[in-house]
Amino acid sequence: MTIRKILVVDDSPTERYVLNELLTSNGYQVITAENGEEGIAKARSELPDLILMDVVMPGLNGYQATRTLTRDPATRSIPVIVCTTKGQETDKIWGLRQGAHDYMVKPVNGQELLAKIAAL
Repeated sequence: MTIRKILVVDDSPTERYVLNELLTSNGYQVITAENGEEGIAKARSELPDLILMDVVMPGLNGYQATRTLTRDPATRSIPVIVCTTKGQETDKIWGLRQGAHDYMVKPVNGQELLAKIAAL
């Protein structure tokens, strides 16, 4: 699978900026969303090749949004990588149970993220 278009869902303008800079400088097209609801809507309308999902957001959290996307026939084939400050093993297990393809703890290591994307 070739990843070209990536949806970044994060309520932090700083995180969105950092991920956008990293990804665009490596040739990816980036779309952003500020919360889970907007992330779900953009995933359905834009059909990105990958979603990077924060967990701690107002309204629908990243676990809920991931679960919604991975159970929706229109978006279930889009891999989700959870990128969050929640670093406990139970958090990771829960994220993967919601359908996430992978789980990374912030601050995200840029080279590690790029390697995970390239491996998809």
